[in-house]
Amino acid sequence: MKKLVILGAGTAGTMMVNKMNAVLNRDEWQITIVDQDPTHYYQPGFLFIPFGIYNRNDVLKPKKDFLPANVETVFSKIEMIEPDNNRVHIEGKRILDYDFLIIATGTRIHPEETEGLVGDEWHQSIFDFYTVEGAYNLSRKLKNWEGGRMVLNIAEMPIKCPVAPLEFVFLADWWFTEQGIRDKVEIEYVTPLPGAFTKPRASRLLGDFLTKKNIKLIPEFDIGNVDSEKKIISDYEGREIDYDLLVTIPTNMGDEIIGKSGMGNEFNYVPTDPQTLRSKDFENIFVLGDATDLPSSKAGSVAHFQSDILFENLLDAIDEQPLRAKFDGHANCYIESGFGKGILIDFNYDTEPLPGKFPLPGVGPFSLLEETKMNHYGKMMFRWMYWNLLLRGAELPIGSEMLMAGKRM
Repeated sequence: MKKLVILGAGTAGTMMVNKMNAVLNRDEWQITIVDQDPTHYYQPGFLFIPFGIYNRNDVLKPKKDFLPANVETVFSKIEMIEPDNNRVHIEGKRILDYDFLIIATGTRIHPEETEGLVGDEWHQSIFDFYTVEGAYNLSRKLKNWEGGRMVLNIAEMPIKCPVAPLEFVFLADWWFTEQGIRDKVEIEYVTPLPGAFTKPRASRLLGDFLTKKNIKLIPEFDIGNVDSEKKIISDYEGREIDYDLLVTIPTNMGDEIIGKSGMGNEFNYVPTDPQTLRSKDFENIFVLGDATDLPSSKAGSVAHFQSDILFENLLDAIDEQPLRAKFDGHANCYIESGFGKGILIDFNYDTEPLPGKFPLPGVGPFSLLEETKMNHYGKMMFRWMYWNLLLRGAELPIGSEMLMAGKRM
């Protein structure tokens, strides 16, 4: 019997196991999915917890609810991948052999990578919101915070969901306005990028939004250390920024097992063909979602588009055919901008975010590079789609290939 092993049962891995389970002959194929955490996290929802829009129950469900009953599910720590021998070692001295391997081990924050970030003030005056614990503790802090200087700092790129830091400061502007203390709060957006975002056109637009909301943008700040006693962050050039409340997006890195197995770059991301999603080093290994080293965004929409491509290419690989499907770097992101409105961007490797209507040309109902109430509804509606359609491998109306229809140059 042939064996398909999937490492990681997050968004990417769950979509793929459902897609492959629907088509592979189970008399010929054994499918195994491995993950050490039995809880599935709706990570886009972490953003809303600090502001009381979502609570913990809105973003947590058992992973088994979304995994096929006839698939072997192993909740165990992965200890080593041996790609030259086509096997994976997991906790308990068990070895999983495979004919094909999908790596979907994701990415995690590593605050210890920045000197002084983790210490007595961690989750006291320094918070993340990329974990449930960080988002929940930050929500408790904001309930009683009376104002001061809030600094949001991105340690380094790449990060998971690159628009989330912008969404956070936009929602903070709304939250403090609602609390009646916006005039008592300074908000600073401190980033290593030369502007507000990675793509120049969207960077200019989002930079204008920061200005309109009286949020100070400090670009090209490469954080070197944090003095949590003096409440100062410093960059490698000696610039200093003081804060009363620091919201950090720490260094993001792939799973440590990737580095331990000698398969990753310095951030533990797997070198991946940007179009076929096949490992650059091993023909029977494919990589999906945040585990890749691709220049596409590390976001749920990207994992969704990649899964469509990987599904076709894995079937071609099984049939010993050339890989025909090509991933174009497609990303589609709703950006919550506060006060019941949002912005939508749609782009890929080669094409910047452009204005227009989406997904239907001239009709929408969503507007690209514009702030609208409908875009906010799209953002909030996504949670239902995520739990009920996306994870289950269902076909969604937005295709994996970015289309120019409806866009204006």
